[in-house]
Amino acid sequence: MAEECVFELLAAPAARPAAEEGLDLYDGLIGSWDIVSTWFRGGAAVSSRRGQWHFARILGGRGVQDILFAEGAPPEERGTTLRCYDASIKAWRVAWMMPSSGEFAQLVGRREGGRIVQEGAGAEPGGRLRWSFAELEPGSFLWLGELSRDGGATWELEQEMRAARRPEAGPAAAGGPRDYSSL
Repeated sequence: MAEECVFELLAAPAARPAAEEGLDLYDGLIGSWDIVSTWFRGGAAVSSRRGQWHFARILGGRGVQDILFAEGAPPEERGTTLRCYDASIKAWRVAWMMPSSGEFAQLVGRREGGRIVQEGAGAEPGGRLRWSFAELEPGSFLWLGELSRDGGATWELEQEMRAARRPEAGPAAAGGPRDYSSL
């Protein structure tokens, strides 16, 4: 029996298994996106950077993995998130990792109205993280990274990412110039 390529074992078809309810939460994100990421301190924007965010189904369609990076970032400065559906809690287990900066987070993702909300414990005692996908459209979305220092009573915006779906063909797909005017 021939050995399978590790990527073939990991990757899944674009379609998810239809039988299980809840597996569709991240369907609209599958694909590649150009992003503009902005960081905030005290409610004011302090820096901004362009990048890319790529999402794919894995593990027979029961998981979604992404890779996120700033333009020009070397591989060691890229981050990834693994999301797997947990039928026992009717939600997604979410693990973000960026080892080079020591960033790790574990959250639980659910649909809340028209948003995808992922919440988990923050690094500080009593701290909470809330990472949301909002304004979900076929060609765009807004990601919000919020922190609570009081157990979720109040939230402070730390980062937002505006995303525009990357074209499948053309100059942008070939690494040429991109139009960020819609971000």
